Amino acid sequence: MNLQGKYALITGASRGLGREIAIAYADAGISGITLTAAPGSDETAHEITTELMATAQELESRGVRCNPQTSDVSRIGDCQNAVESHISMFSALNIVINNAGKAGRYAHFGDGSKTIADHDPKGISEIIETNLIGPYFLVHSALNYLLAADSGRIINISKRTESMHRKSWTPYGPTKAALEATTIAWAESLADTHVTVNTISPGGAVNTKFGTGQMTGKGLPPETIKPLSVWLASEDSGPFNGCRFVSDRWDSSLPSDQAALGCQECQIFPHPERITPLKRAWIK
Repeated sequence: MNLQGKYALITGASRGLGREIAIAYADAGISGITLTAAPGSDETAHEITTELMATAQELESRGVRCNPQTSDVSRIGDCQNAVESHISMFSALNIVINNAGKAGRYAHFGDGSKTIADHDPKGISEIIETNLIGPYFLVHSALNYLLAADSGRIINISKRTESMHRKSWTPYGPTKAALEATTIAWAESLADTHVTVNTISPGGAVNTKFGTGQMTGKGLPPETIKPLSVWLASEDSGPFNGCRFVSDRWDSSLPSDQAALGCQECQIFPHPERITPLKRAWIK
């Protein structure tokens, strides 16, 4: 679970799950991290910049070189600039975490009982662009550097399968279902390389500002994601590609490889009838 000599880029890293992943990587000895974040339509640039710099200072206090960047993943230019800034500072990129996301509140303003006809079209677009197009733009910008490194990890942050299709979670939930399909497609396309693609679900609602814009005091602590996110970024996870993991199942009393196996879920789509190079994605 040692990340010495590795370099990561984490989106949505100013708070919540992204911040906890960054701290976990720092504690695992990572050599450098680029943190990105951008304000939503109900936030100010000052708020996000303040949070982003606070996270960077926390990492630097742990002895990790840090590159904080205000960057909107839904804009290809921002993604390209963030990756180029990372390479300029660190020279290598091993780990990409697609964590930035927008909740349903941007479309239904916190009222999950609204129908699609009552959702804000601008908010619908904002959610889809951030949650689905964003990961595409970032990987488009970063992939050649991942392939050039000695190892590469793409980790997509997802959610519980049972809530992907609840009406109160649309369009957020469906974007995560699409991201699961994206994970499999990318994993297959990179199966002959050393770059792997996997997803992590926290396991349920998390006590962050994500859902409502305010801390609720309810849900899983965001640090729940730490050990699994480190394992997936490490060399130990190399044989796993196109797989789905749930972080709240981690059993710290077990060796890390056994704990990780206990977190794995079968992919949410049926096993394909065609031959697939993904040998561990569909577990029994």
